[in-house]
Amino acid sequence: MIALALPLSLHAAIVERQIRYTHAGAQLTGLLVYDDAQVGGRVATTAVRAASPRPGVLVIHQWMGRGDFERAQARRLAEAGFVAFALDMYGQRAQSAQQAGALAGQFYGKPLMAERARAGLDQLLASDLVDKGKVAAVGYCFGGTTAMALAYSGAPLSGIVSFHGGLIPPPDGANFGAITETGPRASGEDQDAVSRRRASVNGRGTAPKFLLCHGAVDPLVPWEKVVEVVAALERSQIDYQLIAYQGAVHSFTDPSATGENPAAKYHAVAAERSWGHMLQFFSEIF
Repeated sequence: MIALALPLSLHAAIVERQIRYTHAGAQLTGLLVYDDAQVGGRVATTAVRAASPRPGVLVIHQWMGRGDFERAQARRLAEAGFVAFALDMYGQRAQSAQQAGALAGQFYGKPLMAERARAGLDQLLASDLVDKGKVAAVGYCFGGTTAMALAYSGAPLSGIVSFHGGLIPPPDGANFGAITETGPRASGEDQDAVSRRRASVNGRGTAPKFLLCHGAVDPLVPWEKVVEVVAALERSQIDYQLIAYQGAVHSFTDPSATGENPAAKYHAVAAERSWGHMLQFFSEIF
């Protein structure tokens, strides 16, 4: 995997840098965004160094691909004091819903979803701006699904946030509670075995925590599906929070979802509340 960083802004407090990288033959371009004043960093040709590393947040796009919405979310995260990286799952932005469905379809239910997201996470972790022990992923719609898949894969994350994501259950038989500091120990398991299993989750000994922000009347992810996934999370002892927003459907955080499709529409109150809930969640996990 090869990455090339291209500085887009040298003087503004909010700095954006394109990061070109590859995965499984795909040419990808992500966007690293940070507040230079907060991290105390300096821009160099191929590297950025920080006086005080900050928590990192991986931003995973919705099914149309990385665009202006993800850039805006990354900038907002940077303004809040995080180092954000908006990854690229496709290598392009979809030009139609049909194309988006085809691009997203190559990932659903396949290891490639977590693997491609991990390639983006690796770009974030490569930055000296980031505190490697304080990293989360946030995803929107398709990106929420991807964030969950990435967490299940054992990626080094403190937590994930899904905004109106397609919720997916953990792998069959997974028991994340058994490998946290306070979770139960398997019958006959000694402390060394517990430690090995903890380390196998995400390299840091504890499973990522989940915040699931859901539209209460989202017809694309109905309550029957939510209940099914919640039951699986309970069985796996994942530390999760589920918040449903009254009147909100799919895509409730995206101002460009103006309601041509009534199943996907911006909801200003839910968008702001969910942003606040995310920040509160970050204060807990970081």
